[in-house]
Amino acid sequence: MAVIHRTTLTPTKLELLAGRLPSRPWYRGGPIAPDLAKAGGFRIDDPEGEVGIEFMVVTDGSGAEPVAYLVPLTYRAAPLAGAEEGLLGTCEHGVLGTRWVYDGAHDPVLVEGLLALLAGRATPQAQSLSDTPDPSVEVRAAGVDAPSGPTAPGRVTDTAEATVIAVGPTDGEGPTLTLSRLLRPGPAATGDDVRAQVLAPWSDPDGTDRRGVFATLRAGG
Repeated sequence: MAVIHRTTLTPTKLELLAGRLPSRPWYRGGPIAPDLAKAGGFRIDDPEGEVGIEFMVVTDGSGAEPVAYLVPLTYRAAPLAGAEEGLLGTCEHGVLGTRWVYDGAHDPVLVEGLLALLAGRATPQAQSLSDTPDPSVEVRAAGVDAPSGPTAPGRVTDTAEATVIAVGPTDGEGPTLTLSRLLRPGPAATGDDVRAQVLAPWSDPDGTDRRGVFATLRAGG
């Protein structure tokens, strides 16, 4: 069980994200720096209790209209070898000390946790409370025979709207996990290749509640 500490974080998560998001192909912000605000999300507990796993939603008000982004994050006590591309930076946690913060798409612990959630082997947790399930997070097709973890490390592809992670064999014929980076309100995804998906809420800057697909597991081949 992860313990949520009420303490300081320097720099903050939003400050780290402001330096990361403009470099992503799915970023839709204006020419000025991102104007970010927290807008929702949830956590998954690491069974080993070593890595913090968070699926954060932020809204960016720097463009003509606010845009909501899904930013999966992991927090580690030491650097993750081979994941330099996903490193946002380090921050000082008031209780835990130096933490290395990663884009979770590049962290196998987050990917394994999300696959466990999709397969009904993990429970979504409230973003800011310890040991508190989040009933607002919906998993469709829980119990699906999802892979237990990525078998092709590093096969992470950013598109104009999402991040696609290969979680099957290295021949490219296995399933893929898609993270919806540009969040849009809407129903569950459809298609013969959809095996499982996560739907969750977030809030617009004006307080309007939204809900949509955060992640989708699709069959390969």
